[in-house]
Amino acid sequence: MRSQRIAWWHQALRAIALLNLALWALAAMAVVRAHPLLHRASDAGRYLQLLLSAGYVAGCAFRSFLPVIDIPRLVLVDSRLSRVSIGRSVATVAELCFAAQWVLMLNELADSSGNRFAQAVSAAIVPLIVLAEGCSWYAVLTTRQRPHATENSLWGLSAALVVAAMLPFGPQRFASLYPQVVAGGTLYVAFIFVYDVPMYWSRWRSDLAQGRRYLSIADGWTDLRTRWSVSYRWEDWKNEIPWMTLYFTFGVWSSIWLVHASSAALH
Repeated sequence: MRSQRIAWWHQALRAIALLNLALWALAAMAVVRAHPLLHRASDAGRYLQLLLSAGYVAGCAFRSFLPVIDIPRLVLVDSRLSRVSIGRSVATVAELCFAAQWVLMLNELADSSGNRFAQAVSAAIVPLIVLAEGCSWYAVLTTRQRPHATENSLWGLSAALVVAAMLPFGPQRFASLYPQVVAGGTLYVAFIFVYDVPMYWSRWRSDLAQGRRYLSIADGWTDLRTRWSVSYRWEDWKNEIPWMTLYFTFGVWSSIWLVHASSAALH
């Protein structure tokens, strides 16, 4: 059964992906105009922020055109590019780029202020996200839901640490970053622990009650490279739509915003 709501949602995701690419291009032009030559270390930081943002924006655009629900291997487009192995690989690179953007921002703030807690948080973020990506791959390969709960908990913890690292600066310092990071980060942490983690935990408990048998890592690798099913059923996608929509909108916008905001804060 083809749900018209799913078709509209997919169309909206694709339109937003094109908008996001255009917004990134505008950000790139602004960086080039403001920093035409790499005279200072901060100039290199702006270009690195821009490059990392490009990785995240492009990865999210790819996944907006080819949405996938990893564990049941459900897709909206019947294409080899929709394979879970490809989508998960794209997501991994994109999410590491996004995490690196926050590390770069915190490092620059810490260096300019001597804040040791911010330095410690910046050193912890990438290892936490690498661990989260490992949990995600394990969940996708074995079809276990509980590692997804762990993955999202690690993302929530990382965001909470970023917010905590910003608090000592106060709203007067780094005003172009402070309110948005604190407010946006707090909302993100709340969403993760109120919606995402309970969703995956509930799915794990349901699988446990039904006696679901999981795949080995080897069998899972073969399965995710070779099996996908096209579904436009509302029942299949309704729980994925909230987080995917927020991920491909506010998540991407925060990546592009970070290019400008960190530059303004450290100018």
